[in-house]
Amino acid sequence: MTFIQMLLLAVVQGVTEFLPISSSGHLILLPVFTGYSDQGPMIDIAVHVGSLLAIITFFFKDVIALGKGGFATIGIGKADAEKRLLWWIIIGTIPAVIVGLFLKTGGYLDGFRSTTLVGVNLIIYGVLLGFADRIGRQVKTFEDMTLKDGIIVGLAQALALIPGTSRSGVTMTAARFLGYSRVESARFSFLLSIPAVAGAGILIVPDLMDANSELLKEAFITGAMTFVAALLTMTFLMQFLRKASMMVFVIYRVALGGALLIWF
Repeated sequence: MTFIQMLLLAVVQGVTEFLPISSSGHLILLPVFTGYSDQGPMIDIAVHVGSLLAIITFFFKDVIALGKGGFATIGIGKADAEKRLLWWIIIGTIPAVIVGLFLKTGGYLDGFRSTTLVGVNLIIYGVLLGFADRIGRQVKTFEDMTLKDGIIVGLAQALALIPGTSRSGVTMTAARFLGYSRVESARFSFLLSIPAVAGAGILIVPDLMDANSELLKEAFITGAMTFVAALLTMTFLMQFLRKASMMVFVIYRVALGGALLIWF
């Protein structure tokens, strides 16, 4: 890949991973609109890892708290609240892991790289996001998370393995339906993505073993640039959600999805 292609991939991933508009869908659309060859699943995962590192950096205090919960789980220290939240995230991750393994081992992932599928999902889940944001109460915080809520949001996250759905979008939708505020919905969505994205990275370890040095270099550079773009985007989004609704993202999703279905 050229440097410009890697930069475009990084910016697209870094921005769309955290805005509820589907990063995987945009990564599929990028070669369609630019004429570049499809970057392939491994580069897709590399930019997701860049996003993962950005999440850990941005929510460093939360990650440390969850780490304390992990130690408390094995009897080191006492951090009941942190331990409970850690387990809600682990339990919420299980559905995505099961579905991801099924799709990976069954060879179904490549079949999802379709502009039509992306367009349909952009519209359907965009409308659901708007509906949830309109009727959802804003009374719960991350600390109010229960086992039932964790499972529901986790089941929603599993849907995001299909491009065009948006992992952040569908988990925020579920959280808003459950009564979490916009900011807290985003916070839980991003923290929930840590094990999910890390798990996706593990799935491509066999592919990494077969990759040549040039592809590995491209993956590293693109992932590093994604990290920077993702940090900037998270800073913007968390401030934006304190002042505005998600309607701008709903309009964008429906408009883009409709355009894809008409043109392709």
